[in-house]
Amino acid sequence: MATVAVKVETVIRRPRSVVAGYAVDPDKATAWYVNIKEVRWITPPPLALGSQFAFTAAFLGRTLTYTYEVVEFVPDRIFVMRTAEGPFAMETIYEWDDAAPDSTRMTLRNRGQPSGFFGVAAPMMARAMKRANIKDLKQLKAILES
Repeated sequence: MATVAVKVETVIRRPRSVVAGYAVDPDKATAWYVNIKEVRWITPPPLALGSQFAFTAAFLGRTLTYTYEVVEFVPDRIFVMRTAEGPFAMETIYEWDDAAPDSTRMTLRNRGQPSGFFGVAAPMMARAMKRANIKDLKQLKAILES
């Protein structure tokens, strides 16, 4: 079975608490994730371990809906969510560390095991995910530095 693993990072000229606080808010996902078109909470806010939310995304010409569950959360340090249901198993990891005074390095990782159509297209999917993640962090940087 093919595995897809993508890692991108950027430095945002804002304090870690600001970057992390914005990035982990599911209600802000449509503002900075280029492919996410809708977010729906499954469990009631606020965000905590075990929280679940459904994302609807446009990716590789398809509309996908998948549910993420928060499986690790250390505010301003690390946030990990995994698909609880959807087209393939996926894990998304955000990590933040200080890059300079009042600047934050954010690392975004996605890894998973696609199946069916996505399994066959895994190499193309990895490239598309990396391009999208680069755009996502560029958009997040633009929003937070404006």
